[in-house]
Amino acid sequence: MRYRTMGRLGWQVSEMGYGMWGIGGGPGGFTGWDYDVAPRCLDLAVELGCTFFDTAWVYGRGVSEQLLGRLLRDYPDHGLKIATKVPPKNREWPPRPSDTLDDVFPADHVREYVHLSLENLGVDRIDLLQFHVWEDRWTPDESWQRVVAELKAEGLIEAFGLSVNRWEPANCLRAIDTGLVDVVQVIYNIFDQAPEDELFERALRDGVGIIARVPFDEGGLTGRLTADTVFPEGDWRATYFGLENLGPTVDRAERLAKTVPDGMTMPELALRFILHHPAVSTVIPGMRRPEHVRANLAVSDGTPLDPRLLQELRAHRWDREPAWWSM
Repeated sequence: MRYRTMGRLGWQVSEMGYGMWGIGGGPGGFTGWDYDVAPRCLDLAVELGCTFFDTAWVYGRGVSEQLLGRLLRDYPDHGLKIATKVPPKNREWPPRPSDTLDDVFPADHVREYVHLSLENLGVDRIDLLQFHVWEDRWTPDESWQRVVAELKAEGLIEAFGLSVNRWEPANCLRAIDTGLVDVVQVIYNIFDQAPEDELFERALRDGVGIIARVPFDEGGLTGRLTADTVFPEGDWRATYFGLENLGPTVDRAERLAKTVPDGMTMPELALRFILHHPAVSTVIPGMRRPEHVRANLAVSDGTPLDPRLLQELRAHRWDREPAWWSM
């Protein structure tokens, strides 16, 4: 495992982190979670050198955080870093155009979920607290700035970050200007290359850490989807890969498959693409089986993509606008 510095925080974190949405289970997410297998996956990740785990209260309504609490107790000397997220009070992902900061992250709500997460994790301080959605038009409202500064001063959180909305990587630049945002979590993959346009340059300049999420485009960059793929009822991918998106995704993945080098899988290519960028502190694939953990963490071997292949991947950029099915 190789390690990178997370911006001005100075943390050394594994460049392959662990995304906890799928393993956390619960309504409104991925189906197929298994709480008997989950601890084995997490233990294996630590044994293979993973030190960064990204969760949220909403992943299993606290269950994902509790799984990590056990991991912290079992591996107290491994330098594990835990990031979690405050859910929007109105449970809207992403916010609606009319939502105010008080609808989504009033100070008392933020504090309530900080304490819930502290209890679930079994810790006195959260390494990285993130807002689970964001609108940069909220930046001038000093209430969020005040509560974040207070939580840091009180020692309840060490760092603060934003998980920005899908396909809106620049929707945080004003917040970065405040100096309170230590880390930004953003969708970045072979299809979604837009963070390179503005966000990554700012992150490198200002010492802001970058967490790259959705490395496989919710499965679109695994090479396993077909035009006939159907997801179980209750799995949010049944909406994401509806009629508007499944066909175009499969078509693009089939074109991409022609560039995958011999001996490499499409998921490996997807992860190596993300790791090529120096602004990325860590990438957080979801992993629900031990074989997923082994395959994904093995990509952290320091082998760069051939520059000619990297240039070919540029042609697979897919600029999309948020839609009702993409939330």
